[in-house]
Amino acid sequence: MLLTITTTATGTTVASDLGYLLHKHPDRVQAFELPVGTAHVFYPESDEQRCTAALLLEVDPVGIVRGKRFGGDGFALAQYVNDRPYAASSMLAVALGKVWGTALKGRCPARPDLEGAALPLTVAVPALPCSGGVDLVRRLFAPLGWQVRADAVALDPEVPRWGDSRYADVTLTGTMPLADALSHLYVLLPVLDGAKHYWVSTDEVDKLVRNAGAWLGSHPERDLVTRRYLKHQRVFVAEATERLDALDDVAAESLQPEPTTVGDGVEPATPLVRLRSAAVLAALRDTASHRVVDLGCGEGALLREMLADPAFTEVVGVDVAAGALERAERRLALERMPDSVRARLTLRQSSATYRDRALEGFDAVVLMEVVEHLDPDRLPALERSVFGHARPMAVVVTTPNAEFNVRYERLEAGAMRHPDHRFEWTRAEFGQWASAVAETHGYAVELRPVGEVDPEVGSPTQLALFRRVDLRPDSAADAGLTSEGGAA
Repeated sequence: MLLTITTTATGTTVASDLGYLLHKHPDRVQAFELPVGTAHVFYPESDEQRCTAALLLEVDPVGIVRGKRFGGDGFALAQYVNDRPYAASSMLAVALGKVWGTALKGRCPARPDLEGAALPLTVAVPALPCSGGVDLVRRLFAPLGWQVRADAVALDPEVPRWGDSRYADVTLTGTMPLADALSHLYVLLPVLDGAKHYWVSTDEVDKLVRNAGAWLGSHPERDLVTRRYLKHQRVFVAEATERLDALDDVAAESLQPEPTTVGDGVEPATPLVRLRSAAVLAALRDTASHRVVDLGCGEGALLREMLADPAFTEVVGVDVAAGALERAERRLALERMPDSVRARLTLRQSSATYRDRALEGFDAVVLMEVVEHLDPDRLPALERSVFGHARPMAVVVTTPNAEFNVRYERLEAGAMRHPDHRFEWTRAEFGQWASAVAETHGYAVELRPVGEVDPEVGSPTQLALFRRVDLRPDSAADAGLTSEGGAA
């Protein structure tokens, strides 16, 4: 099985620098013994303008069987007659990790200037198993910045009526750091094959999070990748999903500005996620709220903080996604929670855009980083369900300040902070929305900054605290209408 990586010269690097990044000299042919066979690394071409590194894995199917690494595949000859020597399966991914492990980690001690450098890359895999068809190759690699050419390989070119095989000749083209490209291949080659050749354990969860944590959390095929990589082992899939979600939260907050220097040392910056939770809790305490609904609670980070304060006598976590609530149960460790604390908590699957009578009559409703995940045409439904029907004494809403995005050096111009955001408001837009909602539904609103305030663009997060001032029953609620205008 064969994989090649080609790069060309750029303004700051010559193509043969690829040898430094891979830690394999272009003038040498090297062989590495692996449990499944022998891996060879060589360079078919290498000069300042163009360089290609090849990884060729010679698999010994007979030796694998004798080593008892595999059982039968439905019939005895399948142990000896199979595609393992020829197709780019999980064995090639393992070889990549062993042979180019330092490059996979992004380290280049001999040339630190090359670490993280974006290179024009072309990756060719002439025989890639595609359990799911060639379209799956595009769905997996295109969101990662690759231009994908995937051509199905015929079962037999001489007999066209036999159709295509399950293999594809794949070429990926893109500009990115080499370590990123290797991490994509290391994770996705076994996913496309659909069957890892070794036992899956907790170690594989660690490998998945370590090698794909930077990009898998926001990948549109995350669930498929996670399930296949972990061979559909539900316990491991759940653990990996939880850890990827946690990394995604941290990554979203890592855009925070650098710590400010205090005296001779450096004062560590408090993560924005912590500042946001603190601001929400302060708003709840300012309104003397004791019975609180966290609408769109996700995995329960705010729930945990409220449960730690006995002043919050009833806490309800609501999310539309059952999976998020399951992860919240695990992260909150409900089975180990004291009975007195557990009695204060309810987890409920529901939607922010539909009326739910079980959420009426509470002191406060929190919408922490929720509104920006809704399509704009769904906002009126949310306003009716929360402010018109649930009608708590207070509502706390937080959302990103779009103006602050220019302070995030790693955020492209015009991009949003999270791939699932449908919009991000400026301070003026948020203020206009909050004022209109307050006037319509009988609330007074106070806008507060969250995080350090930049004199030009404001704070990274903005908060609106709504206090109910019109205590008259809402006419729409009295009429028994749902948020969609139908009968309750």
